[in-house]
Amino acid sequence: MKRPSPDATAIPRTSVASASSSDSSPPTATGASILSSAEPARHLPSIQGSVVADRIYRTAILFFALCVPVLLLLIFVEVGVAGWPALRQFGFSFLTSSTWDPVKGEFGAAPAIFGTLLTSIIALVIATPLALGGAIFLSEFSPRWLRQPVSFLIDLLAAVPSVVFGLWGVFVLVPLLRTGLMPFLRDTLHLGATPFFSGPAYGPSVLAAGLILAIMVLPYIAAVSREVLMAVPRSQREAALALGATRWEAITGAVLPYARTGIFGGIILGLGRARGETMAVTMVIGNRHELAASLFAPGYTMASLIANEFAEATTDIHLSALMAVGFVLFLITLIVNGIARLLVRRVGEVRA
Repeated sequence: MKRPSPDATAIPRTSVASASSSDSSPPTATGASILSSAEPARHLPSIQGSVVADRIYRTAILFFALCVPVLLLLIFVEVGVAGWPALRQFGFSFLTSSTWDPVKGEFGAAPAIFGTLLTSIIALVIATPLALGGAIFLSEFSPRWLRQPVSFLIDLLAAVPSVVFGLWGVFVLVPLLRTGLMPFLRDTLHLGATPFFSGPAYGPSVLAAGLILAIMVLPYIAAVSREVLMAVPRSQREAALALGATRWEAITGAVLPYARTGIFGGIILGLGRARGETMAVTMVIGNRHELAASLFAPGYTMASLIANEFAEATTDIHLSALMAVGFVLFLITLIVNGIARLLVRRVGEVRA
């Protein structure tokens, strides 16, 4: 039997060439993109027209950002210049003297500085455990149907005007302290032997101002702490529970250390709110310009001192002394905020 030759079954070259030419199709999408990338992208819209808009936007936000430090510097300079005559005349004794006599022209801001710091510390000592406890309950234990109403009521405290807190303090808190809490602390618990709870129970006092400030700063600390705790990853809790920790151990050992930077920031925010409060403190603190260790004694703060006497300042030195008090309050605010930023950064580095 005769075997067919290889050329009999082979496809003619001319037919292959003609088939390849007749079956040629447009290039695929990948090929088209490769070809188009080698040519200038004339079909793309030009971005040159947005460069001017970007520059305008950049300049505008730069201007707005610079307005904040410029405004801060202007306040610093204006208040410092206005208070410089009193600072120059009384020197360092302006910060250490407790004499405040507008008639004789003698001024010392030590009681106001002491009252500002003391009332702020009392407010933080009382408000921080309450706010942190409420934040832990809302973020860890509260049912969903109760979380929103309680959070709303806590946040509502921040919207109450300070004069309303002052009126409540005058008509409710001060009588309650005078007839109930102060005698209980002094006589029943026998804390009157200590210098911090001694003396008559007037009602208007440093303790009353600290309690009012605690109520006013509580929503700020609670709101920040709640949001920080709810932002903690769920894996933190699950990892602690998987290792055999109880619910409380998981919160104290895993959740709170993870959120401590934000919680500390909320406490500093509350401190700033307490340090500059004026009306509510003025109405309940008693407004006595003297140094006293007892929390039952009336006192003064720098903000309440300025609010009480600024409209009655008739001499230049009196007005300059009040401006010097404001300048000292401004410096204390800057120093405390600077220390707080360093502590927050240190806490964040320790956590990292």
